[in-house]
Amino acid sequence: MAKSTAKKSTKRTLRKYVYFFGAGKADGKAEMKNLLGGKGANLAEMTNLGIPVPPGFTITTEVCTLYYKNNRKYPSELKAQVDLALSKVEKIMGKKFGDPADPLLVSVRSGARSSMPGMMETVLNVGLTTKTIPGLIKKTNNDRFVYDAYRRLLMMYSDVVMEKAAGIEPEETGGIRHKLEHSMDRLKKEKGYKSDTDLTVEDLKVLCEEFKVIIRQTLKKDFPDEPQEQLWGGVGAVFQSWMGKRAVSYRRIEKIPEEWGTAVNVQSMVFGNTGDNSATGVAFTRNPATGENMFFGEWLPNAQGEDVVAGIRTPNPVNEAGKTDDTKHLPSLESAMPKLYKQLFTIEKKLERHYTDMQDIEFTIEDGRLWMLQTRVGKRNGQAAIRMAVEMARQKLISKETAVLRVKPDQLDELLHPSVDPAAEKKAVELAKGLPAGPGGAIGRVTFTADDAEERAKKGEKIILVRNETSPEDVHGMHAAEAILTAKGGMTSHAALVARGWGKCCIVGCSALNIDVQKKEIHVNERIVREGDWITLNGTKGRVYEGKLDLLPADPDHNLWYKELMKWADQLRILKVRTNADTPNDAAVARNFGAEGIGLCRTEHMFFGPDRIKAVREMILSETVEGRKKALAKLLPFQKVDFIGIFRAMAGLPVTIRLLDPPLHEFLPHTDKELQELADEMGVPFDKLNAKNKSLHEFNPMLGHRGCRLGVTYPEIYEMQAQAIMEAACELTKEKVKVIPEIMIPLVGHVNELVKMKELTVSTAERVKREFGVKVPYTVGTMIELPRACMTSDEIAAEADFYSFGTNDLTQTVYGLSRDDAGRFLPFYVENGLLKDDPFITIDQNGVGSFMKIAVEKGRKVKKDLKMGICGEHGGEPKSVEFCHAIGLDYVSCSPFRVPIARFAAAQAALKDKKKKTK
Repeated sequence: MAKSTAKKSTKRTLRKYVYFFGAGKADGKAEMKNLLGGKGANLAEMTNLGIPVPPGFTITTEVCTLYYKNNRKYPSELKAQVDLALSKVEKIMGKKFGDPADPLLVSVRSGARSSMPGMMETVLNVGLTTKTIPGLIKKTNNDRFVYDAYRRLLMMYSDVVMEKAAGIEPEETGGIRHKLEHSMDRLKKEKGYKSDTDLTVEDLKVLCEEFKVIIRQTLKKDFPDEPQEQLWGGVGAVFQSWMGKRAVSYRRIEKIPEEWGTAVNVQSMVFGNTGDNSATGVAFTRNPATGENMFFGEWLPNAQGEDVVAGIRTPNPVNEAGKTDDTKHLPSLESAMPKLYKQLFTIEKKLERHYTDMQDIEFTIEDGRLWMLQTRVGKRNGQAAIRMAVEMARQKLISKETAVLRVKPDQLDELLHPSVDPAAEKKAVELAKGLPAGPGGAIGRVTFTADDAEERAKKGEKIILVRNETSPEDVHGMHAAEAILTAKGGMTSHAALVARGWGKCCIVGCSALNIDVQKKEIHVNERIVREGDWITLNGTKGRVYEGKLDLLPADPDHNLWYKELMKWADQLRILKVRTNADTPNDAAVARNFGAEGIGLCRTEHMFFGPDRIKAVREMILSETVEGRKKALAKLLPFQKVDFIGIFRAMAGLPVTIRLLDPPLHEFLPHTDKELQELADEMGVPFDKLNAKNKSLHEFNPMLGHRGCRLGVTYPEIYEMQAQAIMEAACELTKEKVKVIPEIMIPLVGHVNELVKMKELTVSTAERVKREFGVKVPYTVGTMIELPRACMTSDEIAAEADFYSFGTNDLTQTVYGLSRDDAGRFLPFYVENGLLKDDPFITIDQNGVGSFMKIAVEKGRKVKKDLKMGICGEHGGEPKSVEFCHAIGLDYVSCSPFRVPIARFAAAQAALKDKKKKTK
């Protein structure tokens, strides 16, 4: 027994928490990103590919999970494994960490398995202390570089480790980073410097000492002057940042599970700021904004990586082809360092071929030597994603199936976004221009802080977030805003990167903007734009306009890549896609987007027109059947015309028409004036009509006198609607227009309700057909939206020709929630992890989905080919579409503008299902 225990103890000691990479060999590989995070796995892969990567090691995501499980303590084995890996790095680099004569400096970076750009922390130049500075100066013979690296360490470490990781949350302008930047800006202003690179050695020495004083005064502790303390402080800060406010917000938006954790990458520093023969840059193997197959990026000479993305300096284009009117005067890396550019170009081609996807790469040139610091699958907007997928498939880099799986269904939504009307643009006042970082047009009121943007967007306002440059702390406001506008930053800046990932309209580097956050106003070209003023952004051109300009609806059919990708998707999917449409115009729009019929036509929407609402109210308030029939006779022609228009728009395709569903009080007058007018028109005393009006109001109308219950108690209503449907169908059939009506009885809970309503519908339909002397095929089905209907599906299936799941009401009745009221507290449930998703947005597969499965299984036992679909709002939501495919529905139905998304999600569902079955 003792022997067995000893073996277990040895196994525990040998558990591997640290993976080394360097000198062409790595412990890990790309497939290990769940353990090593995306950055660590790709650093290992690049090392194994023979690409020049500074050596280092990765602390696994498992350590992050254990860190939080064990009250923020590391596994006991970790320190020894880190020391061993660090010694390997020292051997390769020929330097020692903390050595006063020739010190090794390292970076400490995060690396989640799913890319979270800028959401977690990084510390550079770790290991610089008062003892190692003299040795590094002697070794490099470049004291300006050393003190520049030291001031960067002071800024980053105090911000990331001493403030954020310590849980200190100062006001926006009270943070340590802001204070240190203010100190440096003041010195630059005093000296008349334009750039950070103008600071002399003596300036930097003074600045570093001043920084230490500010750190001590602000954070009540000294900056650590010991290398190991700096290293472990950096490691802890990365783990702490996994649970930081901005990372949590981003994970919630991107649906990234909390339990994944982040890895920590410790890597030997290489320096792009040692002089004019050094540089740093960020690049993409294809243009992430347009998808064009062109190496695209930005670089800065004599700089460190943060300078390129932070918007502090205007970056240069990486090559001549990437120059724009705004950057044509800047030197490209291709012209400034042609040999190194050629090497970089060869590497980026190799990486794209190896990963078979567009790569986002970071590089540093130190004294004429190229080092690769990162490669990852690059964020891209929807337009770019579609173009890349199609062109890569055409180039045989990937298959058509992979191309379809590579684009997120919601990215198609970006092609359906509006654009600024060119005619309106010609007359508009152009305020400024910047870099087009996110597509489409957007209109909104100016707001200057992320918190304000989020708060005002919650109230239903359209907001444009305006910042000098965004930081990861702004992510919640960026997501809430219609668009993002920054005065600084390039196409690889934080704002551009995040906006691209979300397909959000964005303009960066709009240098004409002089933003005064204190006064909450923008000074631009002798104009003042204040908080709350309307502006319009053209994210495709990078133009900012005063006021509200007209937007044009999107027209994706002009995008050839979109058309080809959708063609592939339609060949692969099994689920049909219909639309929810109540008007001929909606039906035509949906058909243009590829709808294969109407899955839900809500007849109640037709009752509210000003030419018919009085007849509706007269019908409701009538005391007798004769009175109701008289009023309904007035409505019949209107309903018939509506159905003719819809049938014509959907000629040859099925149209599911739901008979009246909402409670009658929704149609009644809301004011005494309207009620008096109706009383006069009907010749009924006001008091009598008022009493009847009040009697129809219900305590809980969602569970009240509605749906088929109305048809049972007032059969003349459903009779009129069935007559209008069939007369419309017969008239069009005589015109040789193919019509496929499907009449749907709503809110059936008991089979007897369906039996009664079906008898009424069929007898009416047959009568109309005889009168017109034509044959029109039609079906009568039901909407499954109550738990009892699901549980008795075998009984209902015997009478129904088809099922359509009304998942909005099914969710309400399964959860016992009112959708209208749940908005007050459901967001809290999602934010705090009680629910993974809002069940009114994504089908709750365990609860609501279980009822749907029961209904499908029981129904198909009775009728093997019983047609089943879904017509709730979930029909256009990708995860819900995948679930509908999985349980064997025939179609989904959604709003017109979600039809392409549903078609695409259905194709992906079929491909994923095929993959599962072949495993």
